[in-house]
Amino acid sequence: MIEPFQSDDALLADIRLARADRERLHVWWLGQSGFLLQWNGKHALLDPYLSDSLTKKYAATDKPHVRMTRRVIAPERLDFIDVVSASHIHTDHLDAETLQPLFRANREIEFFVPAVIKPEALKRSGRLDSMAYAMDDGDLAGMKGFRFHAIPAAHNTIQRDLRGRCHFLGYIIQVGPFKIYHSGDTLLYDGLADRVKEFKVDLALLPINGNLPERRVAGNLNGVEAANLAKASGAKLVVPCHYEMFEFNTASPDEFKVECEHIGQNYRVLRAGERLTLTG
Repeated sequence: MIEPFQSDDALLADIRLARADRERLHVWWLGQSGFLLQWNGKHALLDPYLSDSLTKKYAATDKPHVRMTRRVIAPERLDFIDVVSASHIHTDHLDAETLQPLFRANREIEFFVPAVIKPEALKRSGRLDSMAYAMDDGDLAGMKGFRFHAIPAAHNTIQRDLRGRCHFLGYIIQVGPFKIYHSGDTLLYDGLADRVKEFKVDLALLPINGNLPERRVAGNLNGVEAANLAKASGAKLVVPCHYEMFEFNTASPDEFKVECEHIGQNYRVLRAGERLTLTG
């Protein structure tokens, strides 16, 4: 089992410490595609998976989800969250066993989800009365200092319902002077880099576990693709994610690091629970 950089009481202490620095953006990787953003005393959680629900669900199947990294924090201990987002319906991005204790601990959470999954997202949150913003390609919505701009994600394709709404989204998140691209699960598609480039993002958060059809896993960017998407989209910094959670669906960040260095793309590889701080 991989031990987080910091977890539990140590992670909470670091979050409290960072609150005194209200001018800079603080980002913690929580594992898989989950990130905590903090700016000016406000907090947003992106695609949090903070349970063992999938390990339990698939334990007796031919696709066991064996956890690689110990959980960084129990969701109910994050009792200061203002905003939560989910990029799509898959449980490692929209997890009832994470969301329900989180929503009980934070009665005023604002919830940003793809419009097509809003009913299921509210069900998994355990709070049908929650304020959920139904997002689709091109939509812009903001609350509590965070502004979310939705763009399509291709997992493996850009899937739309009969009304043309995207099942999978990425978000450009603006908070204070900072812009962050959280891609959700995606492969490359024509025009993606140009869409992101319009926003002049300071930070891109991109998956690197690759496309794994032989493992019956929907695809993501691999390390080389993530590095090149960051470069093509003009991201000032890129952080990899979606690895070291489950044994059947992971990758080494080594090829990502080599490619970033080869093409001159600034990057940072975090351990679970580690903080990144950006200056505007």
